[in-house]
Amino acid sequence: MPVVRGCNLPDELLYDVENNLWYRDEGDGTYTVGMTMIATGMAGQLVAFTAKKAGKEIKAGKSCATVESGKWVGPAKLGFDAEIVATNDTLAETPSLANSDTYGAGWMVKVRPTDPGAVAGLTPGTAVAGPYEAKMEADAFAGCG
Repeated sequence: MPVVRGCNLPDELLYDVENNLWYRDEGDGTYTVGMTMIATGMAGQLVAFTAKKAGKEIKAGKSCATVESGKWVGPAKLGFDAEIVATNDTLAETPSLANSDTYGAGWMVKVRPTDPGAVAGLTPGTAVAGPYEAKMEADAFAGCG
């Protein structure tokens, strides 16, 4: 597993480095989506999470959810066109799960890509260390602590 500046990035996931999201292939044409450890490290403790509703179609670069911490409020932007097929109601009730269990119970939404080939634009976990090191440098983010 790549670890960049103390931030874990599991090999088995795909990453949208620009938007700080991870994607887990569920093997049935859907992907579970969440914020990376880098995103939660930059945002701090999450205090609110509001996902778009299941059934909603989201265009690439548009928000699938709004997340809020003590120092940041903003959109979680998808890396490709997709339909939301499920949302994490537990995360809505306990937003801090995104901080404590980033790659598990802290997932945000499950999506079905409009074009299954669109996920080819994501970065595999095995190749994500270099792009994240550059992004963290550009964002002046010291790392996860």
